[in-house]
Amino acid sequence: RKHRPLLKEYLAATSSKKKGTLFADGGSSIKQRKLEDTKASQKTIDLAVVNFIVQGLHPFGVVEQTGFVDLIHCTQPDYTVMSRTTLRERIDKCTKQMKEKLKNAMQTVKYIATTTDCWTAHRQSFIGVTAHWIEPDTLERKSVALACKRLKGTHSYDVLASALNDIHSEYNIREKIVRTTTDNASNFIKAFRVYACEDEGSSTEDESKGVNDSEEEDAEEETEGVEVEALMEEEDECSEYQLPKHHRCACHVLNLISTVDARKAESNVMYKKISRAAFAKCSALWNKSARSSTAAEVIERECKLQLIRPVETRWNSLFLAVERILRIIRESGEGAVRAVTIALKIPMFSPAELAFLSDYASTMSPVSKALNILQGEVDVHMGWLVPTITLLTVKLDRLQTSSKKEYSSGLEN
Repeated sequence: RKHRPLLKEYLAATSSKKKGTLFADGGSSIKQRKLEDTKASQKTIDLAVVNFIVQGLHPFGVVEQTGFVDLIHCTQPDYTVMSRTTLRERIDKCTKQMKEKLKNAMQTVKYIATTTDCWTAHRQSFIGVTAHWIEPDTLERKSVALACKRLKGTHSYDVLASALNDIHSEYNIREKIVRTTTDNASNFIKAFRVYACEDEGSSTEDESKGVNDSEEEDAEEETEGVEVEALMEEEDECSEYQLPKHHRCACHVLNLISTVDARKAESNVMYKKISRAAFAKCSALWNKSARSSTAAEVIERECKLQLIRPVETRWNSLFLAVERILRIIRESGEGAVRAVTIALKIPMFSPAELAFLSDYASTMSPVSKALNILQGEVDVHMGWLVPTITLLTVKLDRLQTSSKKEYSSGLEN
């Protein structure tokens, strides 16, 4: 009642005849204003195109495709689309600027930790390095990617050491790195064993005590001659590359325990027999679904779900693959799996084998959850490791004492 004039103005603005009009006096509409505001400069759109190519990992030739050019001209008719040569130059320029920013950001940091890994994809080898530190002022954790580059030749320890040393030197952080975390591959372990720096005065108290106690005896003994040239050659070989201290990835260690070390349970003859029989039939299912589109269609039609194929380099993949089979049995019944095995001419699981798979999944479930916690990218830090491992040990001990598993007995150990 108090705002009738404003109400009339609102009704006039929202009437069907003047839909989209912002004011009753026929002012410019919201849509018109948005279209006017979308005009951007050549520099702004160039930067947006560069970000589009980099973030989407698109080939440089995308900017010369007719569809992409038409798309840009629909929104910005006056824009001149850059060529692939110009795009490459812009990306190289942005890369150099980003590296300079990273160098300046890490200059003020006293301690830095790095991680590294190497892998093969599409018959090409790569090495990746990331850096992590705590901002002194805000105590905020920062993480950046330092490199993802081709690694030619074999993945030998000296090749890895050379690549890591070059990357650390490029960013001037070689003296600031306190630890470098890798997996448990033998080439990484040897690289750090040969080239990693050692703490000065790292001798133990017993060694120092032994030295002090034997000073008088050593003084009486004759001094032996030493070949200086041999020592200098040995020092040059060890100082060819300078690597920081090494730290093995806790997640990778736990994954090895859940896969490789779990095979020690096969020392039990009954476990070994039922385990190999059950996983042989699982592998037959996984291979059929991966290699044959017809088999995949049969599985999806009968089970309403696709199978998960385990991969050695993916943590928890074996547990997730077994869990998917058990989920299909819970939701669709054993009849669905039996229909698939008949259609694909694969032996059906026996009741004992299904019971073993169920016991295996319940035992590995706490391990899988612990791995998911420790492999987090944002909120996980070193303080999570000991509580997570302790709680995992407690859960496995409870499984060992409380449950009576007929087929997977001993796996908890």
